[in-house]
Amino acid sequence: MNLNKIFIVGNLTQKPETRSLPSGQPVTSFGVATNRFFTNKNQEKKQETEFHNVVAFGRLAEIASQYLNKGSLVLIEGRLRTRNWQDSSGVRHYRTEIITERMQLGPRTGSQTPPQAPKAPQAPQAPQAPEVPKAPKISAEDIPIIEENSPKENPSGDNGEINVKEIPF
Repeated sequence: MNLNKIFIVGNLTQKPETRSLPSGQPVTSFGVATNRFFTNKNQEKKQETEFHNVVAFGRLAEIASQYLNKGSLVLIEGRLRTRNWQDSSGVRHYRTEIITERMQLGPRTGSQTPPQAPKAPQAPQAPQAPEVPKAPKISAEDIPIIEENSPKENPSGDNGEINVKEIPF
């Protein structure tokens, strides 16, 4: 059995770059930085940063290009893929990428929310009575049809009659 699955939570290192495949499918590429905090042998707190190349296709690519910006927090679930190619001078290049299968956007930062105009002060209003909930409307389709002497509908075996004397008042 083989498994190629990766989860990362980090911040974007750059604005996502979107392009289209010859088929017209959108592709978005961006970088994500993840931090690891640890204490070394000298009991000093250290931070280690790792940079990841992330690629999203289709609808995920559109969402990433629309909602993600540099610094945005994002959770990526995907798989690893390593591409290789040879440039014009004959040098072989390798690039390991995370192919996005699922993505969860982090909380919006203050700069991403549209500015709101300050609300004008309102005159005090008289208290109102609480709203009484309305009774639900019941149609004929909502009422179950129970056939008399049907063993499926009456598993207890009784005839469906209620003894009024047994009801506590």
